[in-house]
Amino acid sequence: MPLVANARRRFIHKVGALAGAATMSPFAVTRAMSPSAGVTFGPLRQVRAGALDIGYIDAGPIDGQVIILLHGWPYDIHAFVEVTPLLTEAGYRVVVPHLRGYGTTRFLSDDTARNAQQAALGMDVVALMDALKVQTAVIGGFDWGARAANVVAALWPERCKALVSVSGYLIGNQEVNKSPLPPTAELAWWYQFYFATERGRVGYERNRRDFAKLIWQMASPRWRFDDATFDRSAASLDNPDHVAIVIHNYRWRLGLANGEAQYDDLEQRLASAPVVSVPTITMEGDANGAPHPEPTAYAKMFSGSYSHRLISGGVGHNLPQEAPKAFADAVLSVARQEQRR
Repeated sequence: MPLVANARRRFIHKVGALAGAATMSPFAVTRAMSPSAGVTFGPLRQVRAGALDIGYIDAGPIDGQVIILLHGWPYDIHAFVEVTPLLTEAGYRVVVPHLRGYGTTRFLSDDTARNAQQAALGMDVVALMDALKVQTAVIGGFDWGARAANVVAALWPERCKALVSVSGYLIGNQEVNKSPLPPTAELAWWYQFYFATERGRVGYERNRRDFAKLIWQMASPRWRFDDATFDRSAASLDNPDHVAIVIHNYRWRLGLANGEAQYDDLEQRLASAPVVSVPTITMEGDANGAPHPEPTAYAKMFSGSYSHRLISGGVGHNLPQEAPKAFADAVLSVARQEQRR
């Protein structure tokens, strides 16, 4: 799809510089102060869902409309630790799972492939909903979580009532990914090429916390998180499957690792860049130092009610944790909008 190729070619990033991708919108707000590491979730729950035993937070009224929040790499559920109470106070039930390879989420079988292709991550969300007997949910996320949310919204719109996606439309295409980018854009993906090597796999295994902290700093150059905040999330990277999942994710994108045959049909559908029809709000921080497309490159990929919000004040890649109120406001807005349909 030309649009997807064009979007990918816009993935240009300058380390330490502001990512001025979108123009200011009526929804732009100023970031709140960085969250306190003292803010915590309640106890984790576990549920068997598909190939996984998923660790998750389940907060708010059990009969409330469900909101599922999905984190990215190298982050964890604490990206939503201040978002969650803002949503539960409004009467919503909030489910925040650890993705495969993070926190207390584990594979049920040692024989299951440690696969992180986009269709598998999307299916994990559907399997979790089935296990919790949740028929429909508002889904929001960033980074890997936004991609998984996009996958669910595109392939199973009957399960996704509405969508909040940081950095917009993130469904990938392996064939498009074979095309080289301009040098400045390739530089932004340095870790992807590092992970393509055995040296990179071993290096990430040995240095995963230092690596994660570097990514946090580069992706959010103006976020002054403290050690306690980082350590709280970094503990989730100690998952025994984490390195295998991360390496497979980035190698699969480049066609250097195989996916599983059970996902072939889904990946074929995703490769066609399916339009998302559910009500959607996309978001971007004005200081996102990670590779990300410009909003103009993906606006047409959302055919339902749609708007984009640029969040000002030095907000980087981890938008929910850096600007929790802005993210919660977007989720509440799209959820209420869906209810009025």
